Amino acid sequence: MLIAEIFRLAFSSLAANKLRSSLTVLGIAVGVFSVIGVMTFINGMRGSIESGLNVLGANSFQISKSPAISFSDWNRFRNRRDVTYAIANRFKDLMGDAAKVNLQIGRSGLVVSYRDRRTNPNVRLMGTDENYVTALNFDIVAGRNLGADDVEYGRPVCLLGSDVVLKLFSGEEALGQRVRMNGQNYTVVGLLAPKGTAFGGNPDALVITPISRFLAVYGRSMRSINLNVQAPSQAELAATQEKSVGIMRLVRGLSPEDLNDFEIFSNESLIDAFNKIADVVSAGALIISAIALLASGVGVMNIMLVSVTERTKEIGIRKSIGAKKRSILLQFLAEAVALSLIGGIAGVAVGVSGGNAAAYFMNTAINFPWMWAGIGLAVCGGIGVIFGLYPAWKAASLDPIEALRYE
Repeated sequence: MLIAEIFRLAFSSLAANKLRSSLTVLGIAVGVFSVIGVMTFINGMRGSIESGLNVLGANSFQISKSPAISFSDWNRFRNRRDVTYAIANRFKDLMGDAAKVNLQIGRSGLVVSYRDRRTNPNVRLMGTDENYVTALNFDIVAGRNLGADDVEYGRPVCLLGSDVVLKLFSGEEALGQRVRMNGQNYTVVGLLAPKGTAFGGNPDALVITPISRFLAVYGRSMRSINLNVQAPSQAELAATQEKSVGIMRLVRGLSPEDLNDFEIFSNESLIDAFNKIADVVSAGALIISAIALLASGVGVMNIMLVSVTERTKEIGIRKSIGAKKRSILLQFLAEAVALSLIGGIAGVAVGVSGGNAAAYFMNTAINFPWMWAGIGLAVCGGIGVIFGLYPAWKAASLDPIEALRYE
């Protein structure tokens, strides 16, 4: 019997039982979707982090009250003492010329207005100092940076991110104008170059103002300041970090036997922390997918056994007119593999679409996980062979005389 004829009979049989075949395909698709969707999203997140997460400048690390990423023992971090403005300033003074120290504290979800124009409520106001632009790899396209005098005297001045400028001053001069946030006026002294979205955030929807002004407006209680420390070179990074730990312990009044009540992290530690979380999520998705695919494989075997029973007389007729055992085996095996692969293709398509949709809303990279798609389809083909082999063998082993007598 020709191979083409075998596959034609297999697909015509599947088409004759559309509802039953569709339900079986759906079960396979759900199993594949669960892992492909997660892997697509995670791969996009990894790409965004590795290429665009560089939130810190070169040779930099940050010191903060709590870690940047953590899902355990959060109460321990929350109950730590805040890094106050006085502590942060003393740390900066003691570091001296050994490194550039930048103080940061932010507030999100603000609206900036100019005359009758308003931004969306997604602007982040950052209270900081003259080192922020270098610490976060920003460029100034017009005007000037914050100065030490601005911070010392708490002047109501600001630098605007490119999205804020576009929304409020499209086609107009922004420098020297006054914008308003939370009932406070700020004079625009500088404009930042666009950076583009990264890791679910928009660094261009930003306003920078002196940290002393920020604390005067929003208060100093219950506020912890982050510090970015930039070493003179990569070679001096480890020594600078070691010195920073000692000075931070000193300004926080820790005894030699006390553990650090602050965290230090860098770009590399952020990436490592995310990768650990991503690995756990990936493992969970694989386990869920394996269970779903196992259940779907049982469903494939069940539908094929039902199909063999329903078509016993047909099998007897074909065998009586010369169909070989191998041809019957291949036909039913082709049906099982076809069901599995169609479900796998559907699962890959929906999984990639769903994962990229989530990545789009998180402003992360869009991608197609070729490796996982290939693995998913290979597994689906294997499921079709493994769970379809017994029903196919049973059909091929039917005695033609007994099959013809079957009612």
